[in-house]
Amino acid sequence: MLKTTTMEKMMMKKKYLALHLFSLLLILLPLLSSCDYDQRQVYIVYLGEHKSGEKTIQEIEDSHHSYLLSVKSNEKDARGSLLYNYKNSINGFAALLTAGEASKLSEMEEVVSAFPSKQHTWSIQTTRSWNFLGLDEKDSNSNNNYFTPKNNNALLRKANYGENVIVGMLDSGIWPESKSFDDQGMGPVPKSWKGICQTGDSFTSSHCNRKIIGARYYLKAYEASNGRLNTTLEYRSPRDHDGHGTHTSSTVAGRTVANASAIGGFARGTASGGAPLARLAIYKVCWPVPNQPKANGNTCSEADMLAAIDDAIGDGVDVLSISIGTTDPVAYSEDGIALGALHAIKRNIVVSCSAGNSGPGPATASNLAPWMITVAASSIDRVFSAPIVLGNGNTIAGQTVTPYKLKDKQFPLVYAGDVGQAGVPKDAVAGQCLPNSLSPKKAKGKIVLCFRGNGTRVGKGLEVKRAGGKAIILANSLANGAELSVDAYVLPGTAVKADDGTRIFNYIKSTSKPTAYINSPKTVLDTKPAPYMASFSSRGPNGLELNLLK
Repeated sequence: MLKTTTMEKMMMKKKYLALHLFSLLLILLPLLSSCDYDQRQVYIVYLGEHKSGEKTIQEIEDSHHSYLLSVKSNEKDARGSLLYNYKNSINGFAALLTAGEASKLSEMEEVVSAFPSKQHTWSIQTTRSWNFLGLDEKDSNSNNNYFTPKNNNALLRKANYGENVIVGMLDSGIWPESKSFDDQGMGPVPKSWKGICQTGDSFTSSHCNRKIIGARYYLKAYEASNGRLNTTLEYRSPRDHDGHGTHTSSTVAGRTVANASAIGGFARGTASGGAPLARLAIYKVCWPVPNQPKANGNTCSEADMLAAIDDAIGDGVDVLSISIGTTDPVAYSEDGIALGALHAIKRNIVVSCSAGNSGPGPATASNLAPWMITVAASSIDRVFSAPIVLGNGNTIAGQTVTPYKLKDKQFPLVYAGDVGQAGVPKDAVAGQCLPNSLSPKKAKGKIVLCFRGNGTRVGKGLEVKRAGGKAIILANSLANGAELSVDAYVLPGTAVKADDGTRIFNYIKSTSKPTAYINSPKTVLDTKPAPYMASFSSRGPNGLELNLLK
């Protein structure tokens, strides 16, 4: 019998090892190659329209379940993956699916489309706009006639201020205690209303009234994508933590509130929504972006929004207002808002959507479907003037709504880039008054000229205050141009156009002891030109279909 040599033993071990590795590779390869393909995410499966009385609710749910069961391995997985049945007008469902499962469903003859549920971001109650537009009785303090109809300028009065029109608001919820939502003097809830008042965190049935006649919230798709809601940052209810939904609701249908004004007494007057006697139905669909500062806005899942629109149709709304959109146009068959709006308009429900805040570039508008009204942003004829008087006698226009005022005298004026901390880049950081960029020794007691760019506008004021500055002049960058963002700073301050910022900068460099004074702000009406398009407002042409004007 031949003896196995040491070399032969080593060769045999290598063969066995290679065989084991090859076998392991055969097992893992399908898993590795399908890892991305099998990643579950929220999909919307759109099947078209429900015909009235064709199926019961149970039959609709069973039908949707059968589709899921056809691509899932078992009953438990099929039921556990379902998020929403759309069953009032929209025929479809939202579920956690893999790309492969969604692809199989999309190949079925009855399925119109199956697409991932995208998450959108959003992109004021007013004391002036309705008079400016000529929709209400003429303001005795105004000489403006831009939009005044020739025969009767009280169009809102002729429409009875939207009495008993039910407006569905898809947004971040509502703060029901606001005077804008008082129901005093309003009649009974319209008999056509079939909705509910859903309760939750800090929101009871008593928060609905004859003004806010219904409220719901939707977050199944949000939580499926982002994990459970952090209730230390947001209410798990229709209550608004962000403020955006309260803002839009009061703009659309806020009650008439006398002697309203902003902090500091600005814009004093009678506040009113466009249709102060309309009823509000609240559909909260927007929630905080996980692990992001609140300033980054909220996120709104299409699957949640489609559920809200489907419920709103069943609830009996007359109008839908949706200040939510996407930055990139998508095909109508894969656009949750467009699909929901199509079903709404077929039920004679008007749908009004925002164009977006991605301007001023061309083809940036969202919500492009021809069956929805797409609304841009423009100015009115009111400014909050706070001009600057330089030490050389020149006056430069500025605007602010800050309640803080300077003493009536000239103060030393500096460019922020010249008073930065040691080692901080002069123009890119200190010049933009980014956090901890300014030197208290250099900025204390001075008016500081900061430029926009990186960082937040109010944050720049915080930095000037931290460094001991007396006031801030916030100049637009070239990209911001001539349109001013009017803010309330944490110290005296005003905002100026890009060209005026350059003028102030050149003045600082032209003298050894530059000085300035910022006048106390005041409200000025009947300014011209008005209106003009806001630079942030998204523009046409229609990025999907040039023949459809948007």
